[in-house]
Amino acid sequence: MIKLDMVTKVYPDGTEAVKNVSFEIGQGELCVLLGPSGCGKTTTMKMINRLIPITGGTIYIDGVDTAKMDENALRRDIGYAIQQIGLFPNMTVGRNIETVPELKGWPENKRRQRGEELLKLMGMDSGEFIGKYPRELSGGQSQRVGVARALGGDPPILLMDEPFGAIDPITRVRLQDEFLKIQQTLKKTIIFVTHDIYEAIKLGDRIALMKEGELVQYDTPADLLYNPKNEFVENFVGADRALKGLQLIRVKDVVKASPPTVKSGEKTEIVRERMERAGINWLAVVNGDGNFLGGVGKADLGKGDSVGDVMSPSAETATANTVLNEVFSLMLSHGLDNLPIVDKDNRLQGVISFDTIRKALVELTQRGKTG
Repeated sequence: MIKLDMVTKVYPDGTEAVKNVSFEIGQGELCVLLGPSGCGKTTTMKMINRLIPITGGTIYIDGVDTAKMDENALRRDIGYAIQQIGLFPNMTVGRNIETVPELKGWPENKRRQRGEELLKLMGMDSGEFIGKYPRELSGGQSQRVGVARALGGDPPILLMDEPFGAIDPITRVRLQDEFLKIQQTLKKTIIFVTHDIYEAIKLGDRIALMKEGELVQYDTPADLLYNPKNEFVENFVGADRALKGLQLIRVKDVVKASPPTVKSGEKTEIVRERMERAGINWLAVVNGDGNFLGGVGKADLGKGDSVGDVMSPSAETATANTVLNEVFSLMLSHGLDNLPIVDKDNRLQGVISFDTIRKALVELTQRGKTG
């Protein structure tokens, strides 16, 4: 889909911003350009849509040299989202999203429909937001609209320059999660610039780690973590690479379906015998429809006649798509030994424990070292 072949950028003062960078991005992949400030990642990205002209080398899109493409047509087929968002303040949300479709000659009804579709995709009610102006939006809402505008003309390629960098940490995590869900649906080819290793690991299919204008390692997140090419990569990834690796694993990858459960009306003595035979100390409590109600530990069973008398209701749950580092953090912060996994209707899908996380991490580390 996108190929960079010995791409170089030298400025008039002699500064070599990018030095002979070569890598390929497959269709539908999310490639993260990662590295410290001044490493050339943003310059590399901007050369793809010719916002910055290249000095040497070639950039291909679907096998065609971008230098031979019409510059305006090239940019209209590449979405662009930046940290500062850059929404036009004198235009409504709807008009902002319709900017590129209008330039491409889409009829008004199609532009309007596209705006409504994208707002819905971003989790925003079109009736509420399509007529608002940027000054009426929160930072997170503005960022969503910025991404929607980048997708306005339904481009096959999306360039994103630290799009979540100016957002508070809680909103940033939420936007990352929503963006991953959107990408699962749209399968765009995306080049995403960040200096945040955690963001790169969470979002990227592949990561291009750069230093002083050079490409140091281009690999999957797992290989970057567990097979660093040199000391720079090892230091950039950090000593806590094992914990970072938890972002590579989702609950659905490690939790088995049909966990053992107990009903709230069951007698505690019978449940105690069952737990002792199975060698377990905790069970999830469900109702007749399989909805999660809470948990009960073996130590609690002597405090009442039925499970419902002694169980502990829990508001803390995760879903099958939750990444393990978030599960681990949730369990630590709430003092939980087991975390129920539920679907959107609160039906129990599984239970995850610290031992499950430990085994998953050991397996990932071993696979990375031998891969």
